[in-house]
Amino acid sequence: MPNIVLTRIDNRLLHGQVATQWTKAIGANLILVANDDVASNKMRQGLMDMAAPNGVATRYWTLQKTIDTIHKAADRQLIFIICETPSDVLTLVEGGVPIKKVNIGNMHMAEGKRQVAGTVAVDDKDVEAFKKLRELGVELEIRKVPTESKENIEKLFS
Repeated sequence: MPNIVLTRIDNRLLHGQVATQWTKAIGANLILVANDDVASNKMRQGLMDMAAPNGVATRYWTLQKTIDTIHKAADRQLIFIICETPSDVLTLVEGGVPIKKVNIGNMHMAEGKRQVAGTVAVDDKDVEAFKKLRELGVELEIRKVPTESKENIEKLFS
């Protein structure tokens, strides 16, 4: 069973805040960006690699490759999965990736979305994905950085 220490939703994916604060706080030694676009975009991967802390490996996999490959992870790999959207996380969970907890970080405001927390804006598709994740037993938390307290996740559903 893969040792997934945390899964985070952040539309910026891997950036300085994630790389430094979260990786250190959870003790991850492998950051897995599960994103279909980034998996084939070497330029974006290179930019994200610059943000990764020294001594922490990075992988950029499609959602399907993550589903197909995550179970081959070694016990010593402490995996931090980063996804762009709640739908991506739901795809992974429904595909058999054993995600138990999801940290909701940044979901920027965009057309058709409503702000529900400081850095979280959702649309109906996002809310549906969060509801399904919760029904599947996945713990949800809204928290930008590890030093902040968690926000009430019921904000997602109102």
